Amino acid sequence: MSADAELDVRGGSSRRISLRVVGIALVLLVVAAIAADTTYKKPGEVSATGRKEFDPAQYGKATFPKVSAAVEKDAVPIGELLPALQKDQDAAGEQYGKRQGSSPYNFATSGEGIAGKPQGGLLPLKIKGVPKDVQVSVQIGPALNGTALRDVVGFIKFGQFTNQVEYADAATALNTQVKEQVLNDVDRASLQGKRVSFVGAFSLLVPTAVTVMPVKLETSG
Repeated sequence: MSADAELDVRGGSSRRISLRVVGIALVLLVVAAIAADTTYKKPGEVSATGRKEFDPAQYGKATFPKVSAAVEKDAVPIGELLPALQKDQDAAGEQYGKRQGSSPYNFATSGEGIAGKPQGGLLPLKIKGVPKDVQVSVQIGPALNGTALRDVVGFIKFGQFTNQVEYADAATALNTQVKEQVLNDVDRASLQGKRVSFVGAFSLLVPTAVTVMPVKLETSG
């Protein structure tokens, strides 16, 4: 290879390395600028718009008593509600339920029955008046799922929240209060065979499997 060719090769290589270094430096500068311009707020702190950042724990504690009272007030005996749903689901939904848009109906209900064996966080109950092809269970945790408590009361709307994440966090926060205030002292291992009374809410997802989120749970026997 001639001396001139060797210089061209070395020069081209040097230029490529220099361009790569410049590119990396620019990326680092952009990342640093974004980091410098980003502020992280704790729940409850005021944002630039003057609105407090959403605090799920605080929301749950403040809202659960209102939700619990509303559910107890509106609760329809489950032995009356489920036959009505089987007869005419739409009519029963309009009469007893609440929903937003085309989402499933949510119902406040109450009942009493004999507990079966807890399984997968659910306590199955045998309840008088419930159709034979319907299994009613009460959620006892430790994992609690669903949005029934948020959606059943009618006064918690999506528009009250900044986004879908906050709306979902509100439902989870209410479920957390159930765990802390309703189920904290429940001895799950001793429930089978006992008479259990409950007040709670459920979303009508599968008509033959009703899963109640309790706001009140009592046992006897």
